Amino acid sequence: MRCYWKRAVTSGSLLFLCLFVYLCLRDEEPKILEKDRRLARELAMQQLYSERNGQSFRELLNLSSTINITYQYLAGFPVLRKKFLAVGLSSVRRKRGNYLQETLKSIFTQSTNEELLDMVVVVHLADFDLGWNTQVVLKITQKFAHHIISGRLIIIHAPEQYYPPLKGLKRNYNDEDDRVTFRSKQNVDYAFLMNLCANLSDYYLMLEDDVQCSHSFLSAIRKVLASKEGSYWVTLEFSKLGYIGKLYHGSDLPRLAHFLLMFYQEMPCDWLLNHFRGLLTQKDVIRFKPSLFQHIGYYSSFRGTENRLKDDDFEEDFFDIPDNPPAHIYTNLKVFENYNPTKAYSNSEEYFWGKSPSAGDYFTIVFTKTVNISRIQVVTGLVERQNDVLNAGILEIGKHQTVTLSGQDCSHYVQLGEFQKGRYDQKGLDTAAGNEVQCVRIRITKSQNDWLIIRTINIWSKHS
Repeated sequence: MRCYWKRAVTSGSLLFLCLFVYLCLRDEEPKILEKDRRLARELAMQQLYSERNGQSFRELLNLSSTINITYQYLAGFPVLRKKFLAVGLSSVRRKRGNYLQETLKSIFTQSTNEELLDMVVVVHLADFDLGWNTQVVLKITQKFAHHIISGRLIIIHAPEQYYPPLKGLKRNYNDEDDRVTFRSKQNVDYAFLMNLCANLSDYYLMLEDDVQCSHSFLSAIRKVLASKEGSYWVTLEFSKLGYIGKLYHGSDLPRLAHFLLMFYQEMPCDWLLNHFRGLLTQKDVIRFKPSLFQHIGYYSSFRGTENRLKDDDFEEDFFDIPDNPPAHIYTNLKVFENYNPTKAYSNSEEYFWGKSPSAGDYFTIVFTKTVNISRIQVVTGLVERQNDVLNAGILEIGKHQTVTLSGQDCSHYVQLGEFQKGRYDQKGLDTAAGNEVQCVRIRITKSQNDWLIIRTINIWSKHS
């Protein structure tokens, strides 16, 4: 590890100054003048895309080998076969409160036996107090022995000797020294956890050690992945809080671990991971509602201060997340700026915004494969722009795809219902008209002066 760290610093030193400025411009202190920020950005971009530094960064992103660390297995053993999902948690001693056992209980009790067969939970006890680690292991093994024996729970520790320096680090954002040490060590804790999990599963889910799970969260994640098949993504988010409920490809974990180590002292882990996502060209946040995970900790792991953060999108007993099967979008509405039609159908926080619609205008979703739809939900308008709703419109489903001058469409449509107060939501379609659908169309039936925002289009389908 010592050799690795020297190599990482050497290979990254030439890139660091320009790359880091580029990565964290949006997170700088507000005291920096906008003119200086713009000049810094231009300089960073020029240096970042120079031939030498571009090659260095490509080498970082192309890393596929794991970091050479000898882990201590405090409980459990390496999995014998690759799982569908690895759930990773890192935990340290808190000054007030401890929620790790409650979190593990939620993971296991909210999963069915079938789901547990495809899952492995890895806990990194990252505290340097080995006595505390031993006490925690004893309590966990007493309560979750059957999960350890079954290979569903592994507890590890990365020895302190593998950690880079944690004292005397740069005080970015005017953080106090103990705060810098805490967040820098946390980055390394997560990097070492991801490094071990790299070969355990197809997908990796990051949780914190003070989390409540929704029922059958793994099945909900499976459904989302089925809906994203064929599309590019780096991170899928199942909670809007911190570093909770973030999903990654297992194959991305080695370079993600290297990335966290290279910039471990620069900023908190959730900020770094947002930059990682952006640098791998996933521009928009892809977050699903309702949230599958809730923050339950009352006291922070840093200084034991109060932390009342809650995810108001969390639903414990609801995992019916929409599929939004792969499709192409067509509309004759005049699009405002870059609020393009695909944003209404995606899982990002953005939306479609079109100029004043006229009677007969349409917004059509053409599926790449025939779909058996069970539910359709369309929401228009925003809280801050309540006039930009669909005042009069109907929702239709179509069959018999055909090629048109504007792209694709269906030649035969059936009306399902009308919009009420800018919304449409109908369930139980799979038992009636929702079978073998090839198109879904929103058709405006009355012109309006106000513009139209289509915030979300959610479609649930039945899989054979």
